[in-house]
Amino acid sequence: MPADPATAVAFRDVARHFGAVRAVDGVTLDIAPGEFFAMLGPSGSGKTTCLRLIAGFEQPTAGAILLFGDEVGQVPPYRRPVNTVFQDYALFPHLNVIDNVAYGLRIAGKGRAERHREAEEALELVALGGYGRRRPSELSGGQRQRVALARALVNRPRVLLLDEPLGALDLKLREAMQEELRTLQRNLGITFVFVTHDQGEALSMADRVAVFNEGRIVQVGSPEEIYSRPAAPFVADFVGSSNVLAPAQVAALGGPAVFASLRPEAIRLTAPGAGRQDGTVRAVRYLGTSSRVTVTTAATGPEDGGHGIGVLIPAGLAVPQPGATVGMDWDEGALHLMGPGR
Repeated sequence: MPADPATAVAFRDVARHFGAVRAVDGVTLDIAPGEFFAMLGPSGSGKTTCLRLIAGFEQPTAGAILLFGDEVGQVPPYRRPVNTVFQDYALFPHLNVIDNVAYGLRIAGKGRAERHREAEEALELVALGGYGRRRPSELSGGQRQRVALARALVNRPRVLLLDEPLGALDLKLREAMQEELRTLQRNLGITFVFVTHDQGEALSMADRVAVFNEGRIVQVGSPEEIYSRPAAPFVADFVGSSNVLAPAQVAALGGPAVFASLRPEAIRLTAPGAGRQDGTVRAVRYLGTSSRVTVTTAATGPEDGGHGIGVLIPAGLAVPQPGATVGMDWDEGALHLMGPGR
């Protein structure tokens, strides 16, 4: 197989089966050096198994995985140029922070003074300088997450694997850590491969996103491409909050009989008869910065599950009440056609 050292991580038709379960099913993928790459998908979609394949914790049933041009099928985890940060952090409670961070260096045979110096440098990277003598139990959740990051970075991996590392944090801390992780990755310039089921995390942090479903990649692209130009109804429905219109609905709007995506924020409510389509307001939900209005139309029926069309109205604008008849309008190009099948 040709080696391409310009690619940090490469999957070539990789599969990983557990009996009859195809956890990963024919994945081909290239991740560039220095890229912040997100693997996004629901539970059981194959994203975490792909991360474990890169780390060497799982072996592929078929296909090949390359790191910087070298196939690593027979390379044990400890000899791969990668390190992993897990969701539960896996810190040793009986060791202080600096010894937790320096643990890998100790296993590698480095002397105490050298490994403590390098561990202190890693702690400085994650803004925890001076915390070395504390125990994990004396730290907040965000601080423990940074210790886990420092421990992964101290070995100077060429690829850092992050398995839902922010999942245990509350919302405000998670948002703050998203910014810190992105800044850290830019400053270090190493490849980050980030697994998450949170669409907001993937879209706000990654250079590119791979959307997984049922062991396969449905689409790879920039966050803007994934959000604005989904390749399939699954992507439109899973990433963000989109109206996935069935072929009959699109045909009723004068388009071809294919599935289409129409984002709620792209729709404007008008007077009846003044937009592209009329409907009846079925429900209104207040969301703080906006309200979500669900509109039922003549073309809304069993084919789309009867969900109606969602419209986001920014705070400060008038919101119609349930039962009102409204028109809906949107700019040319807001309706994104995806194809005849799901």
